[in-house]
Amino acid sequence: MILHEQVAIVTAAGSGIGRAGACILGRHGATVIVSDLNGETAAETAGLIVDEGGKAEACMLNVLDDTAVARLIDQTAEKHGRIDIIHSHAGIQVEGTLEEIRPDGMDDSWRLNVYSHFTLARHTVPHMKRQGGGSIIITSSNSGVLYDRGMIAYATSKHAAVAMVRQMALDYARFNVRVNALCPGWVDTAFNEPFMRQMGGRDALERYVAEQIPMGRWASADEIAEAVLFLASARSSFMTGQALVIDGGECIA
Repeated sequence: MILHEQVAIVTAAGSGIGRAGACILGRHGATVIVSDLNGETAAETAGLIVDEGGKAEACMLNVLDDTAVARLIDQTAEKHGRIDIIHSHAGIQVEGTLEEIRPDGMDDSWRLNVYSHFTLARHTVPHMKRQGGGSIIITSSNSGVLYDRGMIAYATSKHAAVAMVRQMALDYARFNVRVNALCPGWVDTAFNEPFMRQMGGRDALERYVAEQIPMGRWASADEIAEAVLFLASARSSFMTGQALVIDGGECIA
């Protein structure tokens, strides 16, 4: 197992990409601390990992609560002796153009899509430095390398997340702490509800995916999870500061 005896923390792991990523880390040997704002769905994910023979613990976590984030990091390091992998996955979509979006929508986007990742990384890096390295994965989006019409808050915050990843990677490479951005395109999860509303419903979004994505389809959460495993493991040992785009070719279309 390529993650044998490693310890991972995954946020927003109660469903979708977060759940799929947590499960694949557990399947490959990591002890996974599964966190989510919804404690019940976090427990469900942990149960899936355990049912497959892996090791997992579940907890409810509000990633915007700095004290709770620091407590989780410190307790994990104290209990398990190390933290090897962080997948900071929490995020939000708020639709609207400059004139349509409310200021609190922009604030929410910044806090969840940028600040929450900053906080988790800030509390984790000292532990990783002391143990000689680790991998931090921050979920951005292919909207972090291109732009979406009518999504100013989302695109702006996702670009900022990529910039932050690159800066952190530059600052901590000498400590063998690798920091990379996961940039999915269209993945068939409930996270797409704001886009769906903006486009006029599920049928319109299905047509967009079929016509505009070069591969002509959605990704599955399990496909994105394979990239999480790659970034978490030694398979990407010489890779840091990168935005790994998995979008069926949309960003080059």
